[in-house]
Amino acid sequence: MISVSLLAASALWCAPAVAQDAKAGRAKASAQCAVCHGTDGIAQLPTAANLAGQQEVYLVKALEDFRAGRRVNEMMTVVSKDLTDADIANLAAWYAAMKVTVQVP
Repeated sequence: MISVSLLAASALWCAPAVAQDAKAGRAKASAQCAVCHGTDGIAQLPTAANLAGQQEVYLVKALEDFRAGRRVNEMMTVVSKDLTDADIANLAAWYAAMKVTVQVP
């Protein structure tokens, strides 16, 4: 019985807080993120990160940290302050869904 309870608790802990919607993330990214991070997730500015193919968990943590002020960047601090948990999950799902290929020199 205890192992069943622990298994159920661990499943809930690992589950995302909100369901991700990559399509909604795409719309939000087009409106807010594309200027710096590109429509394809490849940064347009040398000081902006490439987001295409990034790990979803990393993107969620980074956006939550910017929003909470634990991570500071002049632009991202302003942009992230109005993001909801759903916005963050959707943006992370969108950028993580992008496939990136690497060409070794």
